[in-house]
Amino acid sequence: MSRLNASHSDGQTDAAFRVVNEMGRPGLLLVCDHASNHVPVCYDHLGLPHEMFARHIAYDIGAAALTEALAHALDAPAVLAQFSRLVIDANRGLDDPTLIMALSDGTVIPGNHPLTAAERNLRIAKFHAPYHDEIAKRLAQAEARGVEPAVLSLHSFTAIWKRVPRPWQIGILWNKDDRLAGPLLAALRAEGDLTVGDNEPYSGELEGDCMDRHGTAMGRPHALIEVRQDLIGNEAGVAAWAQRLAQVIGGVMAERIAVAPSKRAM
Repeated sequence: MSRLNASHSDGQTDAAFRVVNEMGRPGLLLVCDHASNHVPVCYDHLGLPHEMFARHIAYDIGAAALTEALAHALDAPAVLAQFSRLVIDANRGLDDPTLIMALSDGTVIPGNHPLTAAERNLRIAKFHAPYHDEIAKRLAQAEARGVEPAVLSLHSFTAIWKRVPRPWQIGILWNKDDRLAGPLLAALRAEGDLTVGDNEPYSGELEGDCMDRHGTAMGRPHALIEVRQDLIGNEAGVAAWAQRLAQVIGGVMAERIAVAPSKRAM
């Protein structure tokens, strides 16, 4: 079975996260909030048929494989969530009403409604908190070594939404800080053959989300990359986009490092 389409119960543990290329250079941390469609056995598939976990409502198709490939190509550590967004969404703040979805893209999630306060708190403690604690720990360790780490979050989006085709192959999401997003947008547009979304197909202005929490709120350079799912839905697509993005991200990071001393001197 391909890693890109692994079953939500295919040999996975109930660990909240896994780390790829743990000893990679600390100047860039990759994160993948929706890497997995895994649901612990105790939740009995959340009352859903098995085939639902192959859909985008359960995870970001292709995002985990792309993150892993980039971690190795860029020699950067990566933290990947190991639970389905249907269990709890790692890219939501704790006060966000969509943290645990009762309804997703027209599908009712029986295991999430009704949901007791105790169960909500249990999912936060078992999945959401450990994932974010690992990200925070790694970023703090980099800063303790005198490195200003950048954070990149990898996601994927559906090619069609509500029967409307999406024209972008890739989008960069950001909010108040464009130190990383601006150069990434410019570099991707310079490729010449891409339709690049600036805060498309979603807005990066989601208060309390992963990049707000570890980037904006902490003053760290960051961006969220969205790649269209039909482009990374198989191994060949992942390999091609990993190679392409490694060149773009690597160039942006090299330029950032090159200009950093002059900025500090100002």
